[in-house]
Order: sequence, then C-alpha cells, then structure tokens
Amino acid sequence: MLDIKYLRDNPDEARRRLATRGRGDEAHVDTLLAQDESRRALLVRVESLKAERNKASKEIGARKAKKEPTDDLMAAMKTVSDEIAGLDVEVAAVEAAQEALLLTIPNFPHATVPVGDDAAANRTERTHGAPASFPFAPKNHIDLAALSGLLDFERAAKISGSGFLVFKGKGARLERALISYLLDFHTEAKAAPGLDAYVEVSPPFLVRGEAMKGTGQLPKFADDMYKIEGEDLYLIPTAEVPVTNLHAGEIVPAEALPIRYAAYTPCFRKEAGSAGKDTRGMIRVHQFDKVELVQIVRPEDSYAALDRLVAQVEAVLQSLGLHYRVLTLSTGDMGFGAAKCHDIEVWAPGLGTWLEVSSCSNFEDFQARRMGLKYKDAEGKNRFCHTLNGSGTALARLFIALVETHQQDDGRVLLPEKLRSYMGADFI
Repeated sequence: MLDIKYLRDNPDEARRRLATRGRGDEAHVDTLLAQDESRRALLVRVESLKAERNKASKEIGARKAKKEPTDDLMAAMKTVSDEIAGLDVEVAAVEAAQEALLLTIPNFPHATVPVGDDAAANRTERTHGAPASFPFAPKNHIDLAALSGLLDFERAAKISGSGFLVFKGKGARLERALISYLLDFHTEAKAAPGLDAYVEVSPPFLVRGEAMKGTGQLPKFADDMYKIEGEDLYLIPTAEVPVTNLHAGEIVPAEALPIRYAAYTPCFRKEAGSAGKDTRGMIRVHQFDKVELVQIVRPEDSYAALDRLVAQVEAVLQSLGLHYRVLTLSTGDMGFGAAKCHDIEVWAPGLGTWLEVSSCSNFEDFQARRMGLKYKDAEGKNRFCHTLNGSGTALARLFIALVETHQQDDGRVLLPEKLRSYMGADFI
C-alpha cells in the first residue's frame, strides 16, 4: 500500500511514477487526495466539537458544585455528541473508501527499473553458461517423461482436469529430491561461500483473506485465487503469503533483522486469462511445488538484500549445471507489489525456450504497510520494514530444464552430482 502522506506531499512525482507502469493508475491520485482532504476536514471538525464538549462538561461540573441548573448545557452537549457520532460515521466511510482504492494501486517502480509497456522492455543483466549442445535432436520433457514413466498427464486430467500433474516413479522421486535439496541448500547455505542461511518453516497451505490482502493478492487478483466456499480461507498461490504474514501486525526488534525464511509449499493458481498460453506439458499448471525465500529487513538494507537473494538463486542453478539468464523487469511487466523485480530464466533445450524459475522482488514497505509490519529503530521510532521474496526455485519448470538439459542419446537423464545422493542414483 502506498503512503498517503507521500501522495499528499509529492502528487506530481507520484503521478509520474505510477504512469510508468502504463495502466492508468496515476488517474487515482486526485481521488485519493480529495478523500484525504475530506477526511482531514472532518477530523478537524470532530476535534473542534470534542473541545466544545469538554468545555461544556467542565462547566456542568462547576454548576453542579454550585447547585446551579445544567439543563441547557446538557441539551447542548447532547446535540454536540450526536454530531460527533455522525461525523465519526462519515470519517469511517471516507477512510474505508480511501483504503479500498489504495489497495488496488500498485507500488512505485524503483528509479533503476527500465521503463516500458511489457516484457519487450525487460533488461538482460547477465547470462550464465551456454546452451547444452547435443549430437542428437534433444527431446522435450514430455517425450522424456513418456520414455521413463516420470509423469502421467492423462490420469491427472481424469481426476482433476487440465493443468494438473501426476508424478510417477522416478519422476515423483526427482520432485521430492529437488525439494529436499533446495531446502538443504538454502537453510544450510553449504553449496557456496557467502550465501545466506535461511530458517526453514512449514506453513499452512490455507490462509485467511487478511493474509492475502497483506501481501497484495487481494483484492486485485481475486479471480486468480482458489477460495474455500463459505469460509474466509484461500489456497495459497505461493509460500510468500503465509511466510511474510508470520510477522503481520508486529513490531519486530531491530536486532532480530534481517529475518530470512525458506519454505516448501505446493502453490495453487487458477491462471485466469491464460487459456492457450504456455500450456505444453508442465509449463503452466494450477498446482506446482515451490521452495520460497522470504526476507524482512531494514529499509536501508533492502537493495543489497535483493542482490544477495538473486545470487542465492543463481548459486542453485549453477550447482545443477543449468544455463540461465537474469532479467530486470520493466515497469509494465513487473508485478503489482514490486518496486523492483529480477526474473531468473533457465534454458530448456528440448522446448527451445527460456522458462522463468524465479522472480526475486523487493517490495520496499508496500506489503509491510498493508499488514502493519514494523520494527523499532535506534531512535525508538516504529518504522515499516521492507520485505523481499524470491522463488528458490519453482519446481515444475526447474524439473523441465533439468531433464531436458541433462538428457542422453538413449533417453536417460544424467543427474547433476549434487542430486545423486538425494536420488540414490546417477541416472534416471
């Protein structure tokens, strides 16, 4: 959520920054400022009436002490109290309308984010390695899965419909091995010097609407969420939601920062509006596994933390021998709540395309304002934290890149050395 004080003090700058997203949100600034002016005028009137009521109350006490009549003052005070009650209702209505609008407005892009309407304006920061080369025509993951019985698309569709997967045999074991490896990698930070160690958490897979609002999924993206009918519960679209909300409404001690959490969860997304887009195999599905990384930090540390978060994900992909690139998303392609976002994409040689396996985002204080997450600074003042998260990584697409990159001419998959102890084998 944006800071209304910033909008009030910097309306032109706020419009300019929102306009770079290309979605017309800058048009709402005038409405928000009008609501803010109305709210403050009402509050001034309320405070004036309360002062008048307090004065009358003291005079009533003085008259009673002198045994003088107070009926006129009591009647006047009741009129004032009734007006205050009415104004309180008006204030609450204006505040609710303002909050409802603020909840639909995206975060300001950071000054270093490339300006553009869509993915065409994304900036490639670096590329690691080279595409795998083969002395044969490489198969895609669908054909490889069929050869080794790793996946069952047909029976998944039979029991759940399109967009779902059944992992079988070595495929199920590989998925489990990847989850274990990623959690160990991030919690022990053992694979490369200088990486951060995260605390593993295992959160609920269902959360209340307030938690979805806190991280920015609601109200704007309600159509993408799976809601439990008749209950205030949603299936999580990412572990970011329950994990970041662990400290919602808290004032975290400064010495406890940074907080770093790693969590495995399945993720559930309707993918509304994506019909016909990236539907081959397991690229875009309604349920997938993911290991998520979440950080809660001081504001002055958040962009250094973003760089470290990206480096953490890169180290994972390097350990698995994958060719990848790091992008900085443009203002028009960046997610709703992010101030800056880096996508990490791996090359899938069987499909001949890049697949996003991680988005690492700095939300600055956008989520913290929505969920009331603060810390006490050195001067004893309560300040909003900055929050970050990144996939460390998304398993379905990592699975694709892994089997397609390390396939052999006979259809077997040579496992990266780091995974062999988790699988108990060198090959699939």
